[in-house]
Amino acid sequence: MKWRRVSLKTTTEAVDFISNLFDELGFEGIQIEDHIPLTEEEKMKMYIDILPEMEEDDGTCVISSYVEMDLDVEQLKQSIEEGLDELALFVELGERKLEFEVTDDEDWINNWKAFFKPFRVADSILIKPTWEEIPDGEEADIVVEIDPGTAFGTGSHETTKLCIEGLKKYVDSDTKVLDVGCGSGILSIIAVKLGAKSACGTDIDPIAVQVARENVQVNQLDQQQIVIKEGNLLTDSQFCESIGYEKYDIVAANILADVIIPLSEIAGKFLKPGGVFISSGIINMKKEEVKRALLKNGFEIVETNEQGDWVSFVAK
Repeated sequence: MKWRRVSLKTTTEAVDFISNLFDELGFEGIQIEDHIPLTEEEKMKMYIDILPEMEEDDGTCVISSYVEMDLDVEQLKQSIEEGLDELALFVELGERKLEFEVTDDEDWINNWKAFFKPFRVADSILIKPTWEEIPDGEEADIVVEIDPGTAFGTGSHETTKLCIEGLKKYVDSDTKVLDVGCGSGILSIIAVKLGAKSACGTDIDPIAVQVARENVQVNQLDQQQIVIKEGNLLTDSQFCESIGYEKYDIVAANILADVIIPLSEIAGKFLKPGGVFISSGIINMKKEEVKRALLKNGFEIVETNEQGDWVSFVAK
């Protein structure tokens, strides 16, 4: 099978914004080529003796993604350019050189695994891929094994880390968690390993649902304690009823701002009185828009947390 590769030359400061745009347009996977020097922490995590020589960082990068061959190139180009025009109001985009090329079906779905190594989050949680061993001398209160497949959620992205920090603060032994857009199931798994009574993960992607269920098994957790369901809370009222209203102490959503905004209209229905809505996946250019939606729908924002270009709200 062949794919159409979309490449955009831009600036490193625009990476998160453009990655978010490509994701919203439904592109498959993101590849970033830049010259940013590795930090000492990153070098330690690469587990190799000789690092490749890198060109001097000039602030530029190339962001690439993939789309199916039957999509119209001119229409794609128009959609990308319109999105870039909007982003240009918030960030320097640089050259904006856009290229399309045809590429063979390489194993790019799995190539990233070479860079997914065990790492620590929220101090006491060690996240490791299923194909890696725990590094010698590494200890943690909680170990989480993850094979995300093509589902979002290794735990390494700022948005997921923000949600994990929120869960660690608010989960106790009586907590019931609803994980909306659960992806790999990482938040549901961590919630239960933190001591939550139960978790329910939902996703509209059947592949993500299967991946999440497999990760629950890999972590040797009770599948009655963590239930993963396929469905859309925004469009399916019967699915909402099956999930249960006023049942959860925490609703966690690590999605996109454009999904969190309509979700804020119904999230409160699933929460018990005094329950907490932890939302993440919000690019900072949409921070105020999400904040307005939360306040409009009756939430009180009790925390605003940020990492990099990403924002998370904790609201009651």
